[in-house]
Amino acid sequence: MKLDKIIQQAEKTCLEHGGRLTPKRRQILEILLAKPQPLSAYEIAELYQQVLHEKIPAMSVYRMLDFLISQGLVHKLASANKFIACSHITCDHSHQTAQFLICDNCQAVREIGIDNHLINALEKSITDNHFQLNSQQLELHGLCENCQ
Repeated sequence: MKLDKIIQQAEKTCLEHGGRLTPKRRQILEILLAKPQPLSAYEIAELYQQVLHEKIPAMSVYRMLDFLISQGLVHKLASANKFIACSHITCDHSHQTAQFLICDNCQAVREIGIDNHLINALEKSITDNHFQLNSQQLELHGLCENCQ
């Protein structure tokens, strides 16, 4: 899908949630959209400087990432402390819970949805065992088709 269409939808999503996709937030999102591998805030800051010839502090990148996450445009991969653009930015339907298939060899990430029946069964099992879940996001590590 064309970058312009993705960015237009991202801007619309932000406006619908009372936010604004500022130029710097947009540039951070564009950097993530251009890479198939997840990036750390420091890697994003380095790419930002290479592409835009302007330094940006990693703490500023973290704040922008927090905003993009709150808008559903970016995901944080907790197992790697890295970030990746949501693959469903232009979708106009409700989504299943995100699951990430992370290749331990090439670091490529594929975002897929988990059936709601499975999530409900997991939540029941977790609740039955007196545990409070902070995140439904699943990250599974293995080898992608190209690296097998």
